[in-house]
Amino acid sequence: MDQAQETVAVLRRVLGPALAGAYLHGSAVLEGLGPHSDVDVFAVVHRPTTHRERRALVAGLLPISGAPARPVELTVVAAADMRPWRYPPRREFQYGEWLRADYERGHVPEPRPDPDLAPLVALVLRGDRPLYGPPPADLLDPVPDPDLRRAVAAGVPGLLAELEEDTRNAVLTLARVWTTLATGEIRSKDAAAAWALERLPAEHRPVLARARAVYRGEHPEDWSDLRPALRAHAEHVAGVIAALAPGAADRPGG
Repeated sequence: MDQAQETVAVLRRVLGPALAGAYLHGSAVLEGLGPHSDVDVFAVVHRPTTHRERRALVAGLLPISGAPARPVELTVVAAADMRPWRYPPRREFQYGEWLRADYERGHVPEPRPDPDLAPLVALVLRGDRPLYGPPPADLLDPVPDPDLRRAVAAGVPGLLAELEEDTRNAVLTLARVWTTLATGEIRSKDAAAAWALERLPAEHRPVLARARAVYRGEHPEDWSDLRPALRAHAEHVAGVIAALAPGAADRPGG
């Protein structure tokens, strides 16, 4: 059984008939799994989850996610929070390997509003890859373009804060945000990087080219030679994003 199906098995065991649907998304749908890709699963439930269920989901996912297997990222939402669509949407549960240390100390994710669900729901609808249940469009409303745009722009400060500790992902996601705001399309990280590389000034290309090469398995995760250029690259891309972000024309100097 592959990890996506193992994740669905955990969902079905913990949630039973409350599970309405589960969907593959992310790299596996957009471009195929690369060396550093997560297995991304999005689940919809008929009702809110309980603390006990969320704790059981963490316990079920810890053994199947991460080395030597791929990391699993699971997002769970309640159907009533997705239809009708409203912003920011509410997330019931999230599992990701970046939080493993917290999970192992007993942390259980709690429901909360999450703007990042806007691009995620758009990707799930675009991918249309049910692992369990009906097509995603039967449970999820389309994301309005203004909500998608403000959601991706809202994530930029967090990416800048994570630049030193999660360099590859932060650099690639900044390129993806730029691409989405400029074109209206959510592209894979690889495709977004290719698009952005053609538009970057020459002095800022090496950082993104390295991030793309690491993502593709063509270069080790080594930033020692480019460390001095990281911040300048990120701030340049963030500036371009700010000029494209919703409300930019209304800000002073916009």
